[in-house]
Amino acid sequence: MPLHSVLAFWVVITILISIPGPDWAFVLGATLRGAPVVSAVAGLAVGYLGITMVVAGGVGAIVTSVPAVLGILTFIGGAYLIWLGISSWMKTSTIQFSNELSLNGKRRTFLKGVGVSGLNPKGLLVFLALLPQFTSKSNAWPVAGQLMFLGLVFTATCVAIYSCLGVFASRVLSAKPRVASVVTRFAGFAMVTIGTLLLVERFIK
Repeated sequence: MPLHSVLAFWVVITILISIPGPDWAFVLGATLRGAPVVSAVAGLAVGYLGITMVVAGGVGAIVTSVPAVLGILTFIGGAYLIWLGISSWMKTSTIQFSNELSLNGKRRTFLKGVGVSGLNPKGLLVFLALLPQFTSKSNAWPVAGQLMFLGLVFTATCVAIYSCLGVFASRVLSAKPRVASVVTRFAGFAMVTIGTLLLVERFIK
């Protein structure tokens, strides 16, 4: 693929990823509750890799063309974010700033991350709308290969940005329990709000 196309794509996605959203809220909330940064970020990355494979395989276009399927995905994604947000809010008073979680705790954090990114219908729609704009049928690479590569670039950028965010939260915010508590509550509120907006946008028109 032409280097200028890859660089242009990277600039666009870096701006998008840097805008706070459900991923940001999840990383902040999970890290401030003591979950390892790597577990939270790895979960998000696997979710986006899943979306990449779906889009590259051509399944994404089929899913978005069937209203019922997209509606179900939207409901699951929105409800999941709302549940995570409420759980985060309720557990704020029991925050423990420690990375010494059990294996099950780390696994739960990882799986929650997969759900946050993989079940977000907005993520699928962004991939379908954005990735194809930076591909070319005249390129030596097949379109599916180009989509897969761009998806990997997106995922790698997510890992870099969210890892920095998680480290900042664990090292800076965790040293200020009162601030961390406020940020965690805000993260929970943000997930509930985003999940609710997903449902409202899809089902109340």
